[in-house]
Amino acid sequence: SGSGKSTLFHILGGLAPPSAGEVLIDGADLRKLSESERTEMRQKKIGFVFQKYNLLPTLTARDNIEIAQALAGLTTHPPGFEETLQLLGIRGRLDHKPRALSGGEQQRVAIARALVNQPAILLADEPTGNLDTENSNAVLNILRDLNKKTHQTILMITHNPEAAAFADRTVTMRDGKVIAA
Repeated sequence: SGSGKSTLFHILGGLAPPSAGEVLIDGADLRKLSESERTEMRQKKIGFVFQKYNLLPTLTARDNIEIAQALAGLTTHPPGFEETLQLLGIRGRLDHKPRALSGGEQQRVAIARALVNQPAILLADEPTGNLDTENSNAVLNILRDLNKKTHQTILMITHNPEAAAFADRTVTMRDGKVIAA
């Protein structure tokens, strides 16, 4: 807490402009983008997975995924997305509303929603924070498999050393500064 992780997350996700330096996402300097350009970049280049799943309760899992596509102006799933749904283990649950899904299934739907637009970066903020150990390990294994199989760039923010152990690289922050990389 207070280490600067949330600020870094907001800057990398284009939710807040950096006050100094450069942050390049797919060649675009976030500091030089207008608010509307940052919004468009977020919709097309950044996938977000939050601790709270942020699924719309009146929509099915499928609709929760497809709304991200609609917001980005896309109409079809990208090549390989069916395999992603299979990897996530939710293909048979797409017609269910969030209340009919377990916490682990809801988080996997949130991951699918974050990946549907093939983002350059997947930002995961405490993605296992609301899950039990079994579902936490399942989500972490899925993220690792996605990285290995699709070369998806994933930045995960966590307080949990067990979750951090799944990463290829870790960066430790304290008081807004990187203390270990």
